[in-house]
Amino acid sequence: MPDTNREIQELLADYAQALRDGSIPTFLKSLTRTEGQKMASAPEFWDAAEVVRYLNSAGFADKFATPDVGLFISRVDAKIGSRLKNARASSRTRRTSPRPITKAQRTEKPI
Repeated sequence: MPDTNREIQELLADYAQALRDGSIPTFLKSLTRTEGQKMASAPEFWDAAEVVRYLNSAGFADKFATPDVGLFISRVDAKIGSRLKNARASSRTRRTSPRPITKAQRTEKPI
């Protein structure tokens, strides 16, 4: 059973660990009402949390990887191409007249 009466320093240490591990939602769920009120009303917690975020980003900057969006872009391009192909195919369908006109009818001149 976790300690339910953590002090600001303990809350900050737990926050730093959750930030490092990527489990902030779990940390927030673990807070009691009184701990949440302590955190909200303590400006030293917010100042220290900002420092922790800076240290965390500096410490893991070399491990940070930007996501590769090449696969996403290629799928979007394929979808656009498919839609363009389908649009061209639907516009190519011939609309036939109810009565086909023969070549002789086109060349005849009325009297």
